[in-house]
Amino acid sequence: MTWPGGPAPGSSGGATDRPPEPVDAAIVFAPAGELVPLALQATERGGTVVLAGIHMSDLPTMSYTEHLFYERDLRTVTANTRADGAAFLRLARTLRIVPEVTRYPFDRTDEALADLRSGAASGSLVVTPG
Repeated sequence: MTWPGGPAPGSSGGATDRPPEPVDAAIVFAPAGELVPLALQATERGGTVVLAGIHMSDLPTMSYTEHLFYERDLRTVTANTRADGAAFLRLARTLRIVPEVTRYPFDRTDEALADLRSGAASGSLVVTPG
């Protein structure tokens, strides 16, 4: 496959766009098996690709050297139900777990990404509409 030049820094790009530089990790939310080799190719040595969907179409044949070599990890998640999520939130309330959240308005997304890259951010970063 021929890759486009990739999205501009700070943008998400399309499903098949290669990022401007290799990533540490990638999460594939779409249930599209054809995206898995693309995510692996975009991941640097020692990186991890997580398949976050409960369902996934079949994966295409992959080349060991091109997709998995250099200790790249391919992981899946256990399917959780809505009831599992509700039970987790009840437990979090009982344990008094309070998330640390930093909100960025959409027009400051580049700043949020810069803070994330530099390690200046902690907890969860949330981009809001306004």
